[in-house]
Amino acid sequence: MLHRIFIFLALFIVIPDIYIYKMFITRLDISAIIRWGYFIPSLLLLAGLVYLAFLAEDTIMTEKSQLVGWFIFAYMLFMLPKLFFFVSSIFDLPIKYIFKWHVMPFSYLGILLAVIWVGILIYGAAWGKTKFDIRNVLYTSPHIPAGFQGYKIVQISDIHIGSWQGNEEAMAKAVKLINEQHADLVVFTGDLVNHRADELMGFEKILSSIKARDGVYSILGNHDYGPYYHWDNPRAQAENLIRLKQREAEMGWKLLNNEHTILHRGNDSIALIGVENEGEPPFSQHGDLNKALNGVDTSSFKLLLSHNPSHWKREVLSQTDIDLMLAGHTHGMQLAFGQHSLSSLIYPQWRGMYKEGNRSLYVNVGLGFIGMPFRYGAWPEITVITLNRPQ
Repeated sequence: MLHRIFIFLALFIVIPDIYIYKMFITRLDISAIIRWGYFIPSLLLLAGLVYLAFLAEDTIMTEKSQLVGWFIFAYMLFMLPKLFFFVSSIFDLPIKYIFKWHVMPFSYLGILLAVIWVGILIYGAAWGKTKFDIRNVLYTSPHIPAGFQGYKIVQISDIHIGSWQGNEEAMAKAVKLINEQHADLVVFTGDLVNHRADELMGFEKILSSIKARDGVYSILGNHDYGPYYHWDNPRAQAENLIRLKQREAEMGWKLLNNEHTILHRGNDSIALIGVENEGEPPFSQHGDLNKALNGVDTSSFKLLLSHNPSHWKREVLSQTDIDLMLAGHTHGMQLAFGQHSLSSLIYPQWRGMYKEGNRSLYVNVGLGFIGMPFRYGAWPEITVITLNRPQ
């Protein structure tokens, strides 16, 4: 796919570089060698783009995902600040050539934007991706049984364990924070791996130490089926999914694949329902909500685990009486400023709690990352949901 957008990625480097060189670098009282040295980072980035788009094996995106992620980081680090400066600085041209003013306010603004972006990128890559955010949510509903007043659910999502290779300490820290919440129930809403079950090697002991009074329940996300990996044949992909399910079971996690379980507190109970990934195209659609609900008492409080938040409005609201759905998937695009993220352009429900009457959806922006090793604003999330009956 990269070769299809190569020209745009290259132009984002070349055009700002030529502009900055012509308008600013050539006017500096420095040697020609130093001036031409300005282009070295861009030439290296262009060489990397050519390699990834036209020379590398198709498997590089999955086999060397961490290296590719760091290349994406380098591309953003050098390209976007120049692009911001270029777009801002061109507004100085009318001031300079038409009005003959010698001030350059938009160029100074461009410098400021460039510096801010560099700071965001470096912070997000060095610290943001492990800045675990514990978000406490009080969920109030009259349908919650009395025995579940104060019941504490910890939700985690989108671990993408392949992105944590070599950083087991950070995952151990996240698990410690999860256990410190003393949850009644821990739920994981999909995307445990990037592509392959083998990514879990070295992490099973860490993840199996997650504890809760009623156990750890999980579902599958779109990445867990391995659709983005170049398998030798369909059988290899199917066997990978079997291994993933086995490893989750060995960790003590209970997968809910289009099925449900009943949780009890005294004489009261709630239904915990889990569906396989049910995404909007082109994401996989394996969910069978009717099958998962089969046998659930219609009067029960129903808690649904479904990876993709678009499932809520597409089926859950219109065809069921499920009280609360927990989802992940969006990552908040790993970049947010307050309540604003480009993720909202794709997913209207991209982070936090959403309500339609007495029905609710909570979207967790994930614990891990994929692609660029970076998070800013959409910090890695551990959600603590406390069930509450109105007084």
